[in-house]
Amino acid sequence: MSQTVEIGSPVTKVTCQADYDPVLSRVHRSLELSLQHARDLMQPDGHWCGEVRTNATTTAEHILLCQALGVNLEADREAYISWLFSTQGSDGGWSLVPDHGGNISATVEAYLALKILGVSEDEREMRKARAYALAAGGVAKVRIFTRIYLALFGLFPWEAIPELPAELILIPSQLPVSLDRWSSWARATVIPLLIVSHHRPTYPLPAEISDHNHTYLDKLWCDPSNKVIPYTPPLAPSWNSDPFVSLFTVTDAILHRCNGLRFFNPLRRFARRKCVNWILEHQEITGDIGDIMPPLHGAMLALTLEGYSLNSDPIRRGLEAIERFACHDASGKRIQTTASACWDTSLMLIGLSDAGVTPDQQPMINNSLSWLQQRQILDQHGDWRVFNPDLHPGGFSFGYFNTWYPDVDDTACAILAMTRQDASLIHSPSVLHAVNWLLGMQNADGGWGAFDRDNNDWYLNKIPFSDMEGLCDPSTPDVTGHVLEAFGMFLAVGSSRRKPPSAYSACLDRINLAFRRAMYYLSATQEPSGAWYGRWGVNYIYGTSAVLCALPYFLHEKHCSTLLASDDSLAQEVAQAVRWLEIVQNADGGWGETVDSYRDPSQAGSGPSTASQTAWALMALLPYLRPSTEFIRRGVEYLLRTQVQTSSTGGKGATWHERAYTGTGFPNHFYFGYSFYAHYFPMMALGRYAYAAGGRPCLEWGNN
Repeated sequence: MSQTVEIGSPVTKVTCQADYDPVLSRVHRSLELSLQHARDLMQPDGHWCGEVRTNATTTAEHILLCQALGVNLEADREAYISWLFSTQGSDGGWSLVPDHGGNISATVEAYLALKILGVSEDEREMRKARAYALAAGGVAKVRIFTRIYLALFGLFPWEAIPELPAELILIPSQLPVSLDRWSSWARATVIPLLIVSHHRPTYPLPAEISDHNHTYLDKLWCDPSNKVIPYTPPLAPSWNSDPFVSLFTVTDAILHRCNGLRFFNPLRRFARRKCVNWILEHQEITGDIGDIMPPLHGAMLALTLEGYSLNSDPIRRGLEAIERFACHDASGKRIQTTASACWDTSLMLIGLSDAGVTPDQQPMINNSLSWLQQRQILDQHGDWRVFNPDLHPGGFSFGYFNTWYPDVDDTACAILAMTRQDASLIHSPSVLHAVNWLLGMQNADGGWGAFDRDNNDWYLNKIPFSDMEGLCDPSTPDVTGHVLEAFGMFLAVGSSRRKPPSAYSACLDRINLAFRRAMYYLSATQEPSGAWYGRWGVNYIYGTSAVLCALPYFLHEKHCSTLLASDDSLAQEVAQAVRWLEIVQNADGGWGETVDSYRDPSQAGSGPSTASQTAWALMALLPYLRPSTEFIRRGVEYLLRTQVQTSSTGGKGATWHERAYTGTGFPNHFYFGYSFYAHYFPMMALGRYAYAAGGRPCLEWGNN
């Protein structure tokens, strides 16, 4: 039976300190080593950005893009080959995450990329890849996006790909299928593809492949004589099952019959020009689009098809931007799907604060805070304004260069980073603008999505193009939890000051109302087990941690005493979530969950222990359990036992390593391995444990 302890917010100390803790000195030493490693990772201007690891598709698609545009790959050929082979699985395929079975789409794209790079199909690795592909159903089973890339080289028939008429961009935002109602990432990806779909190009393959008359991938087809493979279910049964599937299937069939409206269409030229203008408008000065690779790859194809040369300014800047996403080391060269600069910087600052490092002890932290504040987006543009035109800007984005798509999660974490590091920033314009922006982004159901407000039109996922089920951006418990934690910190810091700033008082009622609405949403979305779903991290451990880390701010603080503190149902929900985390703790003391839980919820909380997921669980439990509780102690022991010193790589600190991908892009389809997750989250957990067990650590941050 676990023992609970009454707490205030995480910025106030636990009312009942633990007895003398023999583990505490080890925790302090671990934190000292962690801080040194964090210092080693810091960029000269004060920010942090770790590699975002993904599967082979982004790198393979970049190679295909270069082949299509005629960009010479010779200088990096061996480096690309080396990295692609290093990520091939033992079953011969390329997987979505390490140590899982292959994925047919990733395998086909990697195989084609390797052939374009000149690798012989007789190589052992290529033979293994073919054997895997055929066993998995062959090219006929690839996703829509892969079909498009193959069609670019005549290796998949264009008629077996959903029609994407350019006129989609002309549909007013008030109508249900307007692109403005699509998720931000889908919109940015699809608009360039509207132009590609219009032109339906067939780019040349290298000469040795072209000699095969575009039958090159036939060895990956189970039946190469029939390549017009349906991408929608049979129409007749769908009439009785899902009317949206029927509607979109019929519409797509009509568009195919009409050749995609390519001819005798007076609107097509205007629609294409509008697509080009949209791309040019959304391209940053640095060449980026949305801080993610698929829109940028698509934009390069679209603009060249519309007559832009490789030497033109938009193409030149775009190709330079892609190279900034490249990583090159002993394993070879690969292209990241995104860069996590703001995200990593905010979370590292939170971790440093938990470990006792603030500007008072280390003035260098001011450089990091300054870097972060300069990334706040205060421009009067952004796709989020379409349905929110009166809201003042104030959000933060994920990476380096993305003024069009600030997101809720990054903004919440930026508020936490700033206010935890420097309480005086509570009345800074930066924090106030960010809080106001988050308040204006709350959805009607009480939760928060990632990029837009009320972007929850689930029927869009029935469009044939959406085989990754990513055309909407609804509320999720993890993002909602992070927003509430940011609000709670804002209120707690404000109430602790002798004379709270006027802006604090102005926000108090709005935040309390937002909290009430959010709790209705969280109550409705809690799983029967007690867990909450994690959309952007794997999975139920992540979502549950996000919610449980937020609630202590609101349960006992004076500014929230009339909200839900006496609500027995809330206490019951919290107790159920805490109990679930206790139940799923592994025998080694850690916590782990694989991506399999997205397909099979019965696998929630099940998997080998990882540093990041163990840290999430500990942070979730620490506000509700005594630090001496067995569950807490075993989790802390796991982190202490698995920390590895970095002396072998020239560093003086220590960190944690994990192969598993614990970040999520599209559940079931695309995952991220954030390089720094295994560092700053354990640092947060150990810092909070040290504070709860024996007082806030005051540690030196390496040598000046």
